[in-house]
Order: sequence, then C-alpha cells, then structure tokens
Amino acid sequence: MSVRVQHEDFDLGAEVAALRAGNRGVGAVTSFIGTVRDVSEGSSVSTMELEHYPGMTEKALARIEAAARERWQLLGVTIVHRVGLLQPLDQIVLVAVASPHRGEAFAACEFIMDYLKSEAPFWKKEATPEGARWVDARVSDDAALRRWGIESFNADPHEKQ
Repeated sequence: MSVRVQHEDFDLGAEVAALRAGNRGVGAVTSFIGTVRDVSEGSSVSTMELEHYPGMTEKALARIEAAARERWQLLGVTIVHRVGLLQPLDQIVLVAVASPHRGEAFAACEFIMDYLKSEAPFWKKEATPEGARWVDARVSDDAALRRWGIESFNADPHEKQ
C-alpha cells in the first residue's frame, strides 16, 4: 500500500512499475488520473488550490484503501493526491490497483475514487473570472458512493448502511 499527499507531480509509469514490482500474482492493473479542468460549472478556471489537514488526510486515505482491500482480493494499491496551487491540465489524483483479475481491479479502483471524491478531507478552491469559489462534492458524487452501500465516511466503511 502506498498513500501519499504531496505538492509534487507524479509519474504514472513509475507508480505502476512500483506497484507491480516483484509480484508475479498481478494479472491486472487499473489506474485513474484526475486532472484540473479549465472549465467548471460554466466558468473558466485559471487555478485550483487544494488544501488538506496533514495527518488526518493520510489516515482517511488509508481507511479508504483498507475498505477496498476488505471487498476485493488486491495485491497492491497506490493513492497519490496532490495539494497546493494547480493549473488546468495538471494531475490532481492517482488511484492505481493491482489484482489477480481485471474485474476486481476495475471495481476497486472505481470504489476508491468514488469514496475519495466525496469523502476525503480535501478543500478545493477554484479561481474564476467571477472570483474564487470553494468546490463541494456534487450530488452525483454522493450517489456514486451510496451505490457501494456507504452513506458517509464518518460511518464505519466496513459496514453496509
């Protein structure tokens, strides 16, 4: 398991190579990279600033990863989330999952990303021509999380609600 919060960019190839290194049981690796959009809610975005609470954020990401490991047979998980001032097209987040089979890898990657998108303790502020605005989780993000049987990150992620 690798969970990191960092200012620096990440390299997908290097992260996947590290995830697979020496593990002959890996039959599938899936990954997701989220990037900063140049348009959000109809306004152009010049920058996005991401803030977090050190210590609390890493613990939350580890809980998300642990919940995925309880649901699927996973051989490795990497979660990298950037913080600081980012520009459109910059990479924000990486979720990569290694598993013996593709179905588990796809499902776990999607689960982690859905969970992270709505419940991880990050605060995002977009700079637009209309001024700066904080970004909240969308209704669709909450619906994606509910389909996994989890209502809230504050609830135990191992129990179905």
